[in-house]
Amino acid sequence: MTGPGSVAPLRIGNASGFYGDRFEAVREMLTGGPLDVLTGDYLAELTMLILGRDRLKDPRLGYARTFLRQLEEGLGLAVERGVKIVTNAGGLNPAGLADAVRELSERVGVPVRVAHVEGDDLVGREWGEGVLTANAYLGGAGIAACLRAGADVVVTGRVTDAALVSGPAAAHFGWAADDHDRLAGAVVAGHVLECGAQATGGNYAFFEELGDVRRPGFPLAEVRADGSAVITKHPGTGGAVTVGTVTAQLLYETAGARYPGPDVTARLDTVRLAADGPDRVRIEGVRGEAPPATLKVGLTRMGGWRNEVVFVLTGLDIEAKAELVRGQLTEALERAGCRPREVTWTLARTDHADAGAQEEASALLRLVVRDPEAEAVGRAVSGAAVELALASYPGFHVTAPPGKGAPYGVFEAAYVPAADVRQVAVLPDGARVAVAPGPASADGPDAVAGELPEPLPDGPVRRAPLGRVAGARSGDKGGSANIGVWARTADGWRWLAHALTVERLRELLPETAGLAVRREVLPNLRALNFTVEGLLGAGVASQARFDPQAKALGEWLRSRHMEIPEVLL
Repeated sequence: MTGPGSVAPLRIGNASGFYGDRFEAVREMLTGGPLDVLTGDYLAELTMLILGRDRLKDPRLGYARTFLRQLEEGLGLAVERGVKIVTNAGGLNPAGLADAVRELSERVGVPVRVAHVEGDDLVGREWGEGVLTANAYLGGAGIAACLRAGADVVVTGRVTDAALVSGPAAAHFGWAADDHDRLAGAVVAGHVLECGAQATGGNYAFFEELGDVRRPGFPLAEVRADGSAVITKHPGTGGAVTVGTVTAQLLYETAGARYPGPDVTARLDTVRLAADGPDRVRIEGVRGEAPPATLKVGLTRMGGWRNEVVFVLTGLDIEAKAELVRGQLTEALERAGCRPREVTWTLARTDHADAGAQEEASALLRLVVRDPEAEAVGRAVSGAAVELALASYPGFHVTAPPGKGAPYGVFEAAYVPAADVRQVAVLPDGARVAVAPGPASADGPDAVAGELPEPLPDGPVRRAPLGRVAGARSGDKGGSANIGVWARTADGWRWLAHALTVERLRELLPETAGLAVRREVLPNLRALNFTVEGLLGAGVASQARFDPQAKALGEWLRSRHMEIPEVLL
């Protein structure tokens, strides 16, 4: 990093999109080509719950231990190549991880200057009963302060995923807190990088068109002084970087055209993408606004106990078999006087008539129970299910022996004034520097009225899957789900923008019935973003539905049939 005023692009790579991502990615990114900064995102809502339980067992823990193991080899490679490392692997204990990095540095004989950012942990405040973790989403200003002080490794707790890019970029180019357009460009680049190989062909709707995606490389961004960036990857690595793969990641886990964060509110409706050569996509035109006056706080708590039994129903009379076992188990629990607080049955008709394989002739009946007390979902439920083995529907069996139940977590979001959160950069020399929040705007409505294109003229239509003409990427935002849908052509956009309304989405995805659904239009990306409120219950840790993080919700939507103009097919 050459410092403020530099006009050379800053090359920022990513080596982790979640806690459990490809272990070798740190080495691959450090040895695969030139970099200035290597980032690693290890935190998610579920991860915070996991780290919270780790910290209960041992107060010295609470950070992503995988990162330390990756540094055994990676630290020497980074120093040799002059690469700074910035990671949120500190989780609930950034100071503890920073100390562990210093110990590792001494042990492997690679001197480095280590700094960390703290202040996000708000668990000591009054949040109500049972809160395990409470962490504010900080921005990149603390990271920038550490890098300006000469840190080689910067460890944070809960910062926004994009802050791992906006912080280094602000330090490198000398951006001020009110350089909103530049910061917004870096935030958008950070959002593309944050999920690792999802930007290089991983989880991509049209993966068959990309060639070899068995082992996609990890992405990097060449960020420029004006906030524009080029997304690419190291030469010779798998996967691909295309306008499509970048579009898909831009639409992932966003809630609308305004993308608010602690550094800046990025206007996703201003993003322009263009191919810039093989495996190179330019991001430009991003406009930014002042950040909101509040910070999001992620709260996790233990929600209670959960158990699950999956009954296999084979052959004929599937509905009658399901009705029989439901009635039997319900009566057994009532006789025992221990009916769990929540009892949910779901029948998945995966069976086919006249099937040539037994599995293809079978449906799955899933029973999920929840209760504040472990006893109510343990032996009482598993015992009642097992006792039906010889006394229920023909062909009775289950996918796995019923267990004793397990605890589940709940995630919720709260908001606090940004001025009430004291972010601190702990510099390599131990100095503690308070990081003031940037200038903020008053919180207001985040909806943007996107301009619709002219509709396609009337013509013949054919019933076909939506995915023939549109891509999708979906994910979780707390208890809500987001689905980003984009058209592949200008004419496809003229059709999609008018055909896929909120009402039509509800028809295609009946599980959204009764839930609030918001649609926003992103014309530059030829995309629609839908937010389905409450679809995921209390978040991923509560496992409220079959696909608890809504990862495949977009693919379900793409598989649904619509009347599509033949000219598009």
